[in-house]
Amino acid sequence: MTDVTTLVEDYLATWNETDATARRALVSRVFAADADYLDPQMAGAGTDGIDTMIAGVQQRFPGLKLTLAAGPDTHNDRVRFSWHLAPHGGEPVALGIDFATLTPDGRMQSVTGFLEAPGA
Repeated sequence: MTDVTTLVEDYLATWNETDATARRALVSRVFAADADYLDPQMAGAGTDGIDTMIAGVQQRFPGLKLTLAAGPDTHNDRVRFSWHLAPHGGEPVALGIDFATLTPDGRMQSVTGFLEAPGA
């Protein structure tokens, strides 16, 4: 996968996919097998860890969806983009900026997320 816009769209789709089998397939497509994710509230490593982490977020925030707010911006093997977490048609309950490094085949190797308060 070399198109970073598609990769980021698939990344957001991964967080929004509630079917466990479909989400797992997205995790495998978006992230390298040994990828890691870290933000101030959670962490996950490898396909299993990232999939389990996303499932936990979905349980904590049922019905909310991640949508792209800005980006992606890229250079070299780096990408950044911002997102909103909100109910369909509603105001965001969380905002964030994610920074990722990419593998040579275009998957995410490492993601670091920063959270912002809505209205900040």
